[in-house]
Amino acid sequence: MTHTTPESITSLHDQDEHKDLLRLVTAGSVDDGKSTLIGRLLFESKGIYEDQLEAVRSASGQKGSTQGGLDLALVTDGLKAEREQGITIDVAYRYFSTPRRKFIIADSPGHEQYTRNMVTGASTANLAIILIDASQGVLTQSRRHAFLASLLGIPHAVITINKMDLVDYSEKVYDEIVADFREFSAKLDIQDLTFIPISALTGDNVVERGENMSWYEGTTLLNHLETVHIASDRNLIDLRLPVQYVSRPHSDFRGYMGTLASGIIRSGDEVMTLPSGKRSTVTQVIGSNGPCEEGFPPQPVTVTLADEIDISRGDMLVHVHNTPQVDRTFEAMVVWMAEEPMDTRRQYTIKHTSRLSPGQISKIRYRIDVNTLHRLDATALELNEIGRCTVEVARPLAFDPYRENRTTGAFIIIDRVSHNTVGAGMILDRKPGERELDAHHRVTETRARHLQLDRSLVSLEERNTRSGQRPVTVWLTGLMGSGKSTIGCALERRLFDDGRLVTLYDGENTRLGLNKDLDFSADDRAENARRAAEVAKLFNEAGMISISTLLSPSDEDRGIACSIVGEDRFLLIYLSAPVEVCKERAPHRIYEKAEEGEIKVFPGVNAPYDVPESPDLVLPTHEISVEESVDRIVALLEERGVFDA
Repeated sequence: MTHTTPESITSLHDQDEHKDLLRLVTAGSVDDGKSTLIGRLLFESKGIYEDQLEAVRSASGQKGSTQGGLDLALVTDGLKAEREQGITIDVAYRYFSTPRRKFIIADSPGHEQYTRNMVTGASTANLAIILIDASQGVLTQSRRHAFLASLLGIPHAVITINKMDLVDYSEKVYDEIVADFREFSAKLDIQDLTFIPISALTGDNVVERGENMSWYEGTTLLNHLETVHIASDRNLIDLRLPVQYVSRPHSDFRGYMGTLASGIIRSGDEVMTLPSGKRSTVTQVIGSNGPCEEGFPPQPVTVTLADEIDISRGDMLVHVHNTPQVDRTFEAMVVWMAEEPMDTRRQYTIKHTSRLSPGQISKIRYRIDVNTLHRLDATALELNEIGRCTVEVARPLAFDPYRENRTTGAFIIIDRVSHNTVGAGMILDRKPGERELDAHHRVTETRARHLQLDRSLVSLEERNTRSGQRPVTVWLTGLMGSGKSTIGCALERRLFDDGRLVTLYDGENTRLGLNKDLDFSADDRAENARRAAEVAKLFNEAGMISISTLLSPSDEDRGIACSIVGEDRFLLIYLSAPVEVCKERAPHRIYEKAEEGEIKVFPGVNAPYDVPESPDLVLPTHEISVEESVDRIVALLEERGVFDA
């Protein structure tokens, strides 16, 4: 009797830890034998526990689908509805291991109405097994699954012609199917394509070669899975480290934690944080087991930098001379996953790596018929449909084309009410400098990958020392007529007379110049606030106190402004005068015109105004004077340590 020692267990564990992991997805038409094939792989590689095997034996007897034998399809057909119908309707994940490699299999559905499930299963796969029933040939669903594998950038595909036992193991049938599929796949972008004839039911060419297809000189399926080269699939060139968490266990340590999407990071590397563009040098790389010489994907690492720069969750660390695109607009192939159709007028949350940003699908360029690959006109995407879309986000994202980086080139779309994932997207490549017109036929931001942020030779600390103040943005918000401009002007006068470096950004004045291309729609008000925040940030970086007076009715827009300026520099002041008082103060009967429908989108009348939940200061300007309002703001600035920095 062989005794297992702790040392032998540790040795086996260490061996298993150092094996490659291959993630694969299976796809095929209904009854092509996906579940049986996976069951065969698990069964013959000893990847099924005894209790699971006993449950399969019991279920096989009840089902009667294999004439009293063992129905290996039941290993993965875990849902009751699947067992009753004999089909797969959900993604079933299974793990098994051989002496050479570890595997995670995603058994995805074959039905067209479960396209979203296949996308979920294939999103992280290195290899796709596409099954074709030898007795049926290449079907429409086979073509659809090949297209999806290509769309999702899966680098390796194995076309397994299954059920060869039903065609008497005919070499002619096999050759005809291979020729048919090669003709179709020439239109796709699949880097590595392999064909293997098998019988999942009898086991021929799955794990062992068998004797029924002596004419086939290739490898078995399992041997191919064990030996397919996947090391080069990882991008070790382009450093992309999305920051997930900033670790501050004590005052002497600040580490930036995240999982490496691509590239290698080492101590001494000069890195840049995006989207801010600030630079520093890596002082230490810490892995799961402590400090290490380098980190590589997909390792989780903690990185420390030589400089204390403003980095938060959602930012990305990259090498200085190897940067992704940074933009608020991009093109993507989107798979829609919700029962409710896509709405181009609706705001969604876009999750890209570790960054969340409000955004919308501003335009659907076309929908793809996944069965024929034809492009069709579309005004919306329905459940399981795929289309090319223009996506606009409120906060700049640092991304690569999906073909170059499957992590930084992918995103998901989240419903802002239900918080459900409603779509998944793959970012497409566009030439640098390419311009797109948005829904208002304006030219949006141009990609400028050759540009980088230049640092001033005068530091902010030097400016603070000379001026005796710390830069801050005072953001005054409230309904029209609440007194924003009046109080903003009075505050500027007070601070200037006290010898402070201060400037005023008035929302109405900038609409005569900087923002004269914007109207008063919700989108344009959001852009108005974004530009104001960018200007305020520039004023702050010059060491100045910036006063911004904008209606800025949306909590979301004010939150974006805060993220642009920086939470430590952003003071939100809410002028709480009720609408009745504002109506009396406002010029040109503007409230009356809104009530009469002459002005269509007017916050406080026929458009919402989100009252700030936790502003830094509330000024009831219908109860206190302008002078007292200014006194309270100055007192807040003193309390926050803005003066005598």
